[in-house]
Amino acid sequence: MRRLLPRSLPGWVLLILISGLLASQAATLLIASRERLASEKIVEFFRLDDRATSFVKLMSGASPAERKEMAASLSNSAYALDVSDTPQIAHPIPADEALAEFEDLLVGRLASYGVTDARVKREGADGSDISTGGPPQADPDAGAVERGLQSLSSDFSRTDRLIASIQFKDGQWLNIALPMTPASPVLTPSTLPWYGATAAIVVGLSLWALRRLTAPYRTIENAVKLVGDDLRGPALPETGSSEYRSAARAINAMRARLREYVEDREHLAAALAHDLRTPITRMRLRLEMLHDPEPKRMLSHDLEDIELIARSVIDYAKLEFNEEPSEMVDVWSMLDSIVDRYDQISYEGPDHFSPKLVCHAKPTALRRCLVNLIENAAIYGERARVTLSRSETHMTMTILDEGPGIPEDKLATVFRPFVRVETSRNRETGGSGLGLTIAQNFARHAGGEVTLRNRAEGGLCTTLTLPLAKMAGQPGGSVAA
Repeated sequence: MRRLLPRSLPGWVLLILISGLLASQAATLLIASRERLASEKIVEFFRLDDRATSFVKLMSGASPAERKEMAASLSNSAYALDVSDTPQIAHPIPADEALAEFEDLLVGRLASYGVTDARVKREGADGSDISTGGPPQADPDAGAVERGLQSLSSDFSRTDRLIASIQFKDGQWLNIALPMTPASPVLTPSTLPWYGATAAIVVGLSLWALRRLTAPYRTIENAVKLVGDDLRGPALPETGSSEYRSAARAINAMRARLREYVEDREHLAAALAHDLRTPITRMRLRLEMLHDPEPKRMLSHDLEDIELIARSVIDYAKLEFNEEPSEMVDVWSMLDSIVDRYDQISYEGPDHFSPKLVCHAKPTALRRCLVNLIENAAIYGERARVTLSRSETHMTMTILDEGPGIPEDKLATVFRPFVRVETSRNRETGGSGLGLTIAQNFARHAGGEVTLRNRAEGGLCTTLTLPLAKMAGQPGGSVAA
């Protein structure tokens, strides 16, 4: 059951709206039907009162025999008249208060014409008592008006009827059987399309209004998703409804505070790394004055590690708030130029085959990301193979190395700053623990992702996915680099 329920705010609003519309339509139809039944009941009393008054006035001065002749001559398919010594309604007690009130009304109005008693009841349809020969047969050659009259006459023969027994002062009873007007249904084949069209128009206008109402909130949703990837993105417009303006102001303030915090942190790290260069330079000058080769070699190695850490921290800080503009970058050409510098990296396919895999990214940051991933594979994976593939919207670079891999419980933590896997990424082979962090941050800023997994046959599989730039005429397929 829960699977059938909507999961979004517009869906719930639309469901509530449609449910309310159906409920209100049903209630309106029910109320209209009850009101029409009540009004039709009064109309039927009026018709019976009019007929009874006319017949009583006509027969009040006639003899009993003349009354019977008049009743026989006046009876027709619309109503039945009968004059007898016994009433057609045997029980003098009416079925409800309305009938009792109507009986009293008849006696009071017709008392001056010699009426002493009146009885009224409602009886089920019985066509043989109302008309002679049954309902008329439809004539296929009849016109629209004639067919309508025939249909109405047929409906009268099947409807309920009101029966009135009126007693004259001489004891004779006038029995009147008046068929009630057929009640037309509230919903008919002709009115149903109008109800459906009205409901469709209401739902359509509601959908349009909901899309306009929720469009700012979709903008907020997208802005919140981008907070972790791009703190320097444009601020949300603070226009629209009061609720949206409040939410937009809160998100803009949150993004501004986060940006200030991250900027202060990154600037502090970059400043510390930059300030380390001066004492490192002095230490190198003093190192050259040492004559003992072993301490000199060890100190030189330590200084190289410090310099590597300082450069990595500066690169990491620059990547977070890089002012470099994005542009169209041919990933294949850039990757080809990087791979050529590493003998451990292999590629397949003819050299002249160079499909255009173009991304919209910052060139320097993209090169840094590719160099970090390929350099890791070259240093720690012993040998590696790089392949490029593409789909309709994304390109994927896959690096398959032959190294020892990474323990499964550390695959997620290696993307954190300064995290190393000592068994396979020891400091003697280089590395500051920021290479994968920089690569992943760039990929996420560009709308992609970097993932790691251990291969069943041994080694590590590194995957970089980036969105392709929207350019016509790009060939599909998969190639090796």
